[in-house]
Amino acid sequence: MKYKLINPLSYLLILIIFFSCSSDDDAITSETDDGTVTEQPNTVKALNLSDYDNGSRVMMQAFYWDVEPRFEWWNTIADQVPAWADAGINRIWLPPATKGQSGGYSMGYDVSDYFDFGEYDQHGTVETRFGSRDELENLIATAHENDVEVIADIVLNHNSGGGEEYNPYRGKNTYTLFDEEHGNASGMFNRNYEYFYPNSESDYDDGSLFYPEQNLDHHREYVQNWLWKDENSVAKYYKNVMGFDGWRFDYVLGFESFVIKDWLDEVGGFSVSELWDADADLIREHIEATGSGAFDFAAFYRMEQAFERYEDLNYLTRDQVWQTNPDKAVTFTANHDTEKDGNIDNYLEAENKLKAYAFIMTHPGYPTVFYLDYENEEFQEEIKRLISIHNTLATGDLEVLYVDNDEYIAKRSGNANNPGLIVYITTNDNIKRRQVNTNWNNVELMDYSGNTDYRASTNEEGGVMLEAPANGYAVWSIMEETSAE
Repeated sequence: MKYKLINPLSYLLILIIFFSCSSDDDAITSETDDGTVTEQPNTVKALNLSDYDNGSRVMMQAFYWDVEPRFEWWNTIADQVPAWADAGINRIWLPPATKGQSGGYSMGYDVSDYFDFGEYDQHGTVETRFGSRDELENLIATAHENDVEVIADIVLNHNSGGGEEYNPYRGKNTYTLFDEEHGNASGMFNRNYEYFYPNSESDYDDGSLFYPEQNLDHHREYVQNWLWKDENSVAKYYKNVMGFDGWRFDYVLGFESFVIKDWLDEVGGFSVSELWDADADLIREHIEATGSGAFDFAAFYRMEQAFERYEDLNYLTRDQVWQTNPDKAVTFTANHDTEKDGNIDNYLEAENKLKAYAFIMTHPGYPTVFYLDYENEEFQEEIKRLISIHNTLATGDLEVLYVDNDEYIAKRSGNANNPGLIVYITTNDNIKRRQVNTNWNNVELMDYSGNTDYRASTNEEGGVMLEAPANGYAVWSIMEETSAE
């Protein structure tokens, strides 16, 4: 991946129609290198982006914290999947789908019974917060009918909601008894204190922050068999019986890397790990050790620093996982944790969300869209446009053409069959223009994001004056010549 810094399909139809229906006799305004404004016959039109499928797609995080309405979420999502697929989404990430200690109020992260998908009466409810097993199976089938993969959120570190028992290794009672009468009505993967740290075989303590007394010992063969090795293990049951296509591993700082590596060696599938740390090198080490993809928290924090904390777009060029591991970096602007009520430390304000989406949708990596952002009426159409741009023009090496505290311009080089793009982001309150060099010679350009109607023409060396709207972004690429009548 080249990365260098140089200083000093409904929306597609709308674009095509809008830029194609004007008469060839109309004139367009362009600006030359010396600032001279000229009028030229309109002999160009927007590219048909559907001709430029680069093979890339986008994932949807299909939930937020404390989703409503309770017991209806699987049906809610199933109704939306076809439209998401049409927009360019190829995977949906679901919350932990099995019964948690909080029963009908649980978001699944207080996992109790790994095999209760909303069919056993325990923790005060039969259905999970999200609905019944039948409804989940219908959602998965609907996704597959629309060529959308379904990603299971897997909690492997901590358990919750077991019965109380005396634990000789802690010298007190602990809630480590999981059986048919105590938080594990399925009767599969029953557990007691011997399968949590410490136990008769290990006094290891990984320093888990969550439920430390119910921290699973992944070195125990019994635990490994139930989690990924046996034919009725969690991994194989979720894949072969429920139909999940991949994995989002929760809180991977809470257990050792071999767990994910062995899991993926056993069952494969797409995977992404939640290693919540701004240190890109730490995330890279995890990728190397496990073979799993990972959320690019380094990129998330660079965007937060650039757009908010320091108000300096130079931070967008600093160390991020996608720069070295684009095929393993899952980029995002928000998730269920960053958007929790009262979160002020790990958060992008609404006024900066679309600029952040413009960044991840035009840069290497696998972008994730957050459900609440996509369903925000003020954001949805722009996010759809950015998804279509990502899935078509966002290809080739990345080169930063210009950056300062309030301007950031970067180019994707494209290839022999794809022109690529230039993204121009500014946080300035005024419209900004900047002269840059491109690999497009003597062509008309337009903003495919639809945020500015300014037109630009490159000279024979590829030089051009580009524009970004105040406190916004534009995504530039070439237009094509119209056929002579």
